[in-house]
Amino acid sequence: MAATAFNTETVRQRKKTGSGRLAARMYQNKYIYLMMLPGILFFIVFKFGPLWGLLLSFQNYSPFAGFWGSEWVGFKHFAEMFQSAQFYTMLRNTVLINLFNLIFYFPLPIVLSLMLNEVRHEFYKRIHQSIVYMPHFLSWVVVASVTFFVLSTDIGFVNKLLYTMGIKPIPFLSQPQFFWALLTAQNIWKDAGWGTIIFLAAIAGVDPARYEAAVIDGASRWRQIWHITLPAIRPTIIILFILRFGSMADVGFEQVLLMMNPLVNSVADVFDTYAYNQGILRGQTSVGVAVGMFKGIVGLCLVLSANYTVKKLGYEGIY
Repeated sequence: MAATAFNTETVRQRKKTGSGRLAARMYQNKYIYLMMLPGILFFIVFKFGPLWGLLLSFQNYSPFAGFWGSEWVGFKHFAEMFQSAQFYTMLRNTVLINLFNLIFYFPLPIVLSLMLNEVRHEFYKRIHQSIVYMPHFLSWVVVASVTFFVLSTDIGFVNKLLYTMGIKPIPFLSQPQFFWALLTAQNIWKDAGWGTIIFLAAIAGVDPARYEAAVIDGASRWRQIWHITLPAIRPTIIILFILRFGSMADVGFEQVLLMMNPLVNSVADVFDTYAYNQGILRGQTSVGVAVGMFKGIVGLCLVLSANYTVKKLGYEGIY
């Protein structure tokens, strides 16, 4: 009995000591925690706080009846979504749009960051960086307007140029075969430069002594990039690839909504637009929440599977 009481008291003292050490460390680093506070509050208020709203997907929610007065219907909305004639069209469009971005857009920030890193004159390097960053700060409304003025059949300068060459104008904005490529081109123009920030930061962390040793060994610039720079930023590329792969069920809603029209609905209708049409335009809030919950679950499964595959291949994942 005495030994048991002694062990219990020892554990309590250790816990108190551990708590005291934790409190001391937090006080010592109080300014760092204060810097973290806005981010923590952001996630609590905008990410964790709204999670209770996922319960609406299991209800026939009515704003007049309220949350507790609405009818509980279980998995009805999920079953209707899976059985809908639009489901496979939305799934195809969502997957293929993201595959286009994964294949054509994802590598470009890497290539662009490598090219910017090769610019030796600091003044010109900063100018080039500023130029490629600028489109990121334009809203999708502006990007869609620019696309219209460039590619429309009546006022677009591309079709005007084709007309002067004796070529019949091409309806780029109303032909389904151009839609996915058009979205990918917009993403490249708008965000490829912004995506270089992370890769340039990773490149800046490479030890210059490695390049000096390579130069002594007679390695060309291409060899230095291939054998030093790319392996050094490989962990960053893998992490961003996993996160990108996890968003395969998510498509930029605003971009698609602004670019779609009745002539391209067959290739433009995705889960985001379906949730908007059902949840906002038709007032079926529960259906929109169900679509969002389905996308979240799919994204989580994709992140876990991609991370598992990457770790099996011998690389470090996100956890």
